[in-house]
Amino acid sequence: MESALQRLVESRANFCCEYCRMPRSVSTTPFQIDHIIAKKHGGVTASDNLALSCFHCNVHKGPNIAGVDPDTGATRPLFRLRRDRSSDHFELRAVGYILAQTDIARTTLIVLNMNDPDAVSLRSCFILEGKMRSDAP
Repeated sequence: MESALQRLVESRANFCCEYCRMPRSVSTTPFQIDHIIAKKHGGVTASDNLALSCFHCNVHKGPNIAGVDPDTGATRPLFRLRRDRSSDHFELRAVGYILAQTDIARTTLIVLNMNDPDAVSLRSCFILEGKMRSDAP
């Protein structure tokens, strides 16, 4: 990937994971550039199909573009970074827990394991220390 494209993706994301909103500056592992629609599903390496992702979110998302809604059992798409507004789907509590407001959000939270106890604990600490905004994602 061209370095200019990588810089664009990073700066557009304000150097935070575009899924869980964890700041890169507090991460102990390198962030990755994720293909929102994986190449194996026809996704291209273009700015509108790329997202800055923390290691945790990227590993759990993998090539997935959908998952199973835990409440209904229906297959639902994952949160679409370039089409959906996160505030319409998610609410981040000051304790670091991310609440789902839609079926897409519920599915995304499960597939990306965003409320893993360690991730919640980290987000809570970073919010309290002022290193992460509590109005994200």
